[in-house]
Amino acid sequence: MQTHDAKRVEITIEAIVKSRLTDALVDQGVTGFTILPVLGGSGRSGEWSRSGQVSRASGMVQVICIIRPDRLDGLLSAILPVLDRHIGVVSVTDCQVLRAERF
Repeated sequence: MQTHDAKRVEITIEAIVKSRLTDALVDQGVTGFTILPVLGGSGRSGEWSRSGQVSRASGMVQVICIIRPDRLDGLLSAILPVLDRHIGVVSVTDCQVLRAERF
């Protein structure tokens, strides 16, 4: 079975800017993404959990999308303004997809 190169972009960000982030994805032509709640973690400010945190960090989500490699730079440029003033982490990994026309 033939697979096609793609990029998986995972963005963990404060839930309060989820709509701004997803709007930026849609503006870049992303046709699908998944949003997951983040239950907790650890970062520069130490450990936190959704249930035990009072600050904004308790409301984190992870937005995952898969795109064609040639669209990566445009997508990263579009989401950077959303990330600038908020807690967030972006990771990009290589992946393979079966139906390239969907991305």
